[in-house]
Amino acid sequence: MKIRLVVLTVLLASYPSFAQKTENDTLNQMEEVVIEGNTKTFIYKNGNVKIDIANSIHKTVSNTLDLLSRLPKIQISPDREKITVIGKGTPLVYIDNQKVEMNDLNALSVEDIKTIEIIDNPSSKYEAEGRSVILITRKRNKKEGYQLTFLETAAFKKNFNNYVGLNSSFKLSKTEFKANFNYNKLNPWESNGSDYKIPANNIQSDYRVAGYTNRDKYVYGVSVYHKINEEEDFSFTANGTSKNDDFDFSTKTNSKIGEEQNRIRTLGKSKEYENFINSFLNYNKKITSWEASLFAGLQYSNYNSESFTSALNNYNETSYEPFQQTQDGFNVNVFSGRIDFEKKFKNEMKWETGAQYSSAIAHTDLDIKNFEQDLASNSKYQLKEKNTAAYAQLSGTLMKISWMAGVRAENTKIFGRYEGEPVSVDKDYTTLFPKAQLSIPIDSTKTLNLNYGRSISRPDYSSTSQGLTYINPYFAFATNINLNPSITSEIAANLQYRDKSVKLSYYENSNVINYGFLYNEPQNLLIYRPQNFEKETGYNLEFLLPFSSNFWSSNNTVSFILNKIEDTSAVIGDTKPYAYYYSNHVFKLKNELQFSLTGWGLTSRNEGVFQRNSYFQLDLAASKTFIKNLSCTVNYNNVFRNRTFTENFEVSNVRSNAIFFVDNCEFSIAIRYTLGKIKDSIYKEKEVNENSGRIK
Repeated sequence: MKIRLVVLTVLLASYPSFAQKTENDTLNQMEEVVIEGNTKTFIYKNGNVKIDIANSIHKTVSNTLDLLSRLPKIQISPDREKITVIGKGTPLVYIDNQKVEMNDLNALSVEDIKTIEIIDNPSSKYEAEGRSVILITRKRNKKEGYQLTFLETAAFKKNFNNYVGLNSSFKLSKTEFKANFNYNKLNPWESNGSDYKIPANNIQSDYRVAGYTNRDKYVYGVSVYHKINEEEDFSFTANGTSKNDDFDFSTKTNSKIGEEQNRIRTLGKSKEYENFINSFLNYNKKITSWEASLFAGLQYSNYNSESFTSALNNYNETSYEPFQQTQDGFNVNVFSGRIDFEKKFKNEMKWETGAQYSSAIAHTDLDIKNFEQDLASNSKYQLKEKNTAAYAQLSGTLMKISWMAGVRAENTKIFGRYEGEPVSVDKDYTTLFPKAQLSIPIDSTKTLNLNYGRSISRPDYSSTSQGLTYINPYFAFATNINLNPSITSEIAANLQYRDKSVKLSYYENSNVINYGFLYNEPQNLLIYRPQNFEKETGYNLEFLLPFSSNFWSSNNTVSFILNKIEDTSAVIGDTKPYAYYYSNHVFKLKNELQFSLTGWGLTSRNEGVFQRNSYFQLDLAASKTFIKNLSCTVNYNNVFRNRTFTENFEVSNVRSNAIFFVDNCEFSIAIRYTLGKIKDSIYKEKEVNENSGRIK
């Protein structure tokens, strides 16, 4: 049932609950404006937001993904496998300016985090894959030592979930070691359904599917960093996740094909195993005489999954009979290497250049047995992809105006074929990604920033391999081997006045990936799969409005968005503006007690092809520090129990009214205890593979 998770994640990523420049760059020279309350610090700089986690109520959150979900514009998918930023899609994620992925976030202790910054305009030095960056900065101290952090979170949703973790750090002289292990006992619930019509074939049907998963998930990692001398260092990191899923689901279907009507009850069981491992070796060298630095790195990643699904059908309240069995195996290996060079000049200019190469090989083995139609099929599919990239970037300051100009070039070769058949996919293309930024100070309190950038969004390797999951005899989720990447061009202007800012942006996205339909008439089977829509355009007007007074601090984000998705296969409906809003309030009371209230949501959306409902969520949290190293946090998320999301559209002559129910109402108690202290964390890591986020 791997596809069921992918589909639910992609569909809900557009809703808030789910779903660059670094600090050393020469741009953004404006003085940082700090709004400092008694409970946490927000820093606003050129429309970007930095949150001081170490001094906020969020420092007691049990894990990094839950922490991110509490911040403005950031959403985590219900299966905790995807991050999105409102108006920006999937972001790049960096820890100490080093690119990481979801697995690395799972391995990162909140105790290690100093700040988190949400950056909207990555420079061309960084991967063309992202329109925004989430930059996580870890704490840095001065002395040797050790630290052990024990974490325990009991969470109550529809079922009980438990998170247990141990993070450790040890530094001796020039060498630092880190290790972590987390065990999560999870029982997530999920449900979705659709009422659809195919008028040309006189078909009308509706289904509702729901199921519980019993999941054991393990997160582990080990790393070592060694400083050779003041100018050289190297590091090695290996981390991974593994999980076992037992998923039981039930589907109720009402189907009418011509004059034939059926009420069908489908019962199914799925077992799935997933394992991911990521390892990389990095080398850094400062060339003092040249005022330059050099980085080189190698990386290997592997993702492997195996699933077995069986289902029974009961037609019109008769008896249950075997329907189908599906066995699916998927494996992808990715090797990559990267080199970066940076040179500073005396006139405050900086030159940056580099190159990257990656090679991926994915295998899928799909075995399907359909007992009702007495059919059996087995297919093997292999996908090979090679990506070569190079970039050059120049930045500096002229008459107090900071500027940056750069370009990134990427060549991609893709080859795919089924065993024993001719080549199915053969692509070879080169794309340029220019970036430009200007920062113009108006006076001591106001700065105008202008940005232009082009970026790409590639589908996951599993989405472009073969896959098929039946919901009932007439409806199935599938992958699409012919998916192309999406290309986005964006221009933005931001005006910051003291601690408040307003930003206006416009973007155009070609080949945008959304879900659509493919109808197999001989089998009366409707296939729901990702496909490339022709175009998406959008305007975004965003306001950042912080306030603070005594023991109370408030931080607010409001975005007004006009977005339109178009495709010749779809019926284009009304396009109307909608709003996203986020408001966080923190109160510091006596006796080390803090209270937090966060509300956020979306108004109803009409985006051309898609019409989606409004949504609002209110989260509460209270934190108490008992002694220096022991703290407890109580959270109550989604107080009003809003669980429902709807999506209406017509694509390929299929009219669909879809509904999704999410298990996001949660009451949790988290306890954190820290033993010892490491005071000089010199550890560094740099992820080499720029496409590792697609390894799923």
